[in-house]
Amino acid sequence: MFSKYKKAEAKPVAAPAEKVTEMPAADASKKVTRKANPSKAATVTPMDKERKRKERMGEIKLELHSALLDNLNLAALEHASEADLRQEISAISSEVLTEKNIILNREDRQTLNQELFDEVTGLGPLETLLKDESVNDILVNGPQQIFVERSGKLELTDVTFKDERHLLRIIDKIVSAVGRRVDESNPYVDARLQDGSRFNAMVPPIAVDGSLVSIRKFKKDKLGIDDLVNFGAFTEEMAAYLQAAVATRLNVIVSGGTGSGKTTTLNALSSFIDNAERILTIEDTAELQLQQTHVGRMESRPPNVEGKGEVSPRDCLKNALRMRPDRIIVGETRGEEVIDMLQAMNTGHDGSMTTIHANSARDGVSRLENMIAMAGIEMPIKAVRSQISSAVNLIVQASRLQDGSRRMTSITEITGMEGDVISMQEIFRFQRVGLTPDNKIIGHFTATGVRSHYSERFRLWGYDLPASIYEPVAAQ
Repeated sequence: MFSKYKKAEAKPVAAPAEKVTEMPAADASKKVTRKANPSKAATVTPMDKERKRKERMGEIKLELHSALLDNLNLAALEHASEADLRQEISAISSEVLTEKNIILNREDRQTLNQELFDEVTGLGPLETLLKDESVNDILVNGPQQIFVERSGKLELTDVTFKDERHLLRIIDKIVSAVGRRVDESNPYVDARLQDGSRFNAMVPPIAVDGSLVSIRKFKKDKLGIDDLVNFGAFTEEMAAYLQAAVATRLNVIVSGGTGSGKTTTLNALSSFIDNAERILTIEDTAELQLQQTHVGRMESRPPNVEGKGEVSPRDCLKNALRMRPDRIIVGETRGEEVIDMLQAMNTGHDGSMTTIHANSARDGVSRLENMIAMAGIEMPIKAVRSQISSAVNLIVQASRLQDGSRRMTSITEITGMEGDVISMQEIFRFQRVGLTPDNKIIGHFTATGVRSHYSERFRLWGYDLPASIYEPVAAQ
């Protein structure tokens, strides 16, 4: 079909004989072969029939959407049932298609009506991705490039927006529903969708190539400890140890990078908290799904248009201390609220938990020190470390590995101070062995052979763990 415009295949050109030099035998034996790069160069594909059809459908959808806005009573939509609204959209689209003499088959017509319904009531092109249970994250880089994360791996989808205006309209629809705004004067926003999913957007001129959107989907199914053990995130022995640690009210920090499963781990650990305890949670965007009956949830609030009305996580934390909590759970500690969090852990609110961004347990302690310094509090470094060592008992390290799998790579106890240094001991770790040909990580969980510093505490609280769980496991 495209033979006239088809690019001629490049023929190999033989190099001139005089320029060919042979490698000496000694050098050839030392030659190192690199692993082939799996990434492929981007190629430009010709405009095929399917792509033309998709563009034409996009143009028709745009025309029909304009007709819907002209004909639908938007104020009455709030009280209309889904069936009535679908029927109305179908009737208006049929009328417009007939007027414009556009003929579509039944499948295309149904697809078009569904997309129009999503435009009117939902989030347009993003609606199908939000309904897809296999998608964990939705990442939008401008109107023409939408990625999703499935099983820890990013994939480019064929879903697109018509243009930047279309994308901005959907962003504005989301943020206005929760009383926020985003424009040139306030070009970024953090919000929560109706189903609890976390939404973040940054618009031009800060976003250079089009608006940037990330949606962390809210899991309807709560993952418990048993689920994570079955998925291979950690072992049954580690679960037994964590149950003892949480039940005996050790202060726990879950550390890890973005998307490593910190919040999921925190949710699972909270299942070990007794139902009779009063728990207060503090988050920027409410994501925790605690199963206890006595839970008070708080969410911080950014300043309004006039720069007033801000309620910071530190404000929430200060107020929480006056509300008779047994435990305080902070969704993420990233600033000056670290002072109040450590004070709470040190002053009778044992069993409190939080998450921080760090690559290891030792890095996590350094982050806590840096956050205290950023809060502007003048304290000797030894006093800061003494405060941390007495407040934090356990650091659980969660990681997303290169094959997309999420593992609890380390469980480390803080045992006190040795001079000016915080002393720590690792109890469990994930031992990597190698890679399979398809880049899957080979490894196993093992104890380090170090007995828990809190073994006596566990025994007194009725959690007498067998000594065998601390014995190292050999690679199988």
